[in-house]
Amino acid sequence: MADQVIRVRLDELLKERGMTLTELSHRVEITVVNLSILKNGHAKAIRFSTLERLCRALGCQPGDLLTYE
Repeated sequence: MADQVIRVRLDELLKERGMTLTELSHRVEITVVNLSILKNGHAKAIRFSTLERLCRALGCQPGDLLTYE
């Protein structure tokens, strides 16, 4: 069986909304560095509170942000 992976679609959602990573950082009060780690798929975990703030700021559902491939 091929390895399955959780993919973060943060980059796509930012482009769709015409928002920069810096702008999102200010809205959700998370550093650009930590958002970049998440965006690039290097995060090992994400808190539900962080996921909630991201979804609120991006106007999306968790399934829009995270996919299982």
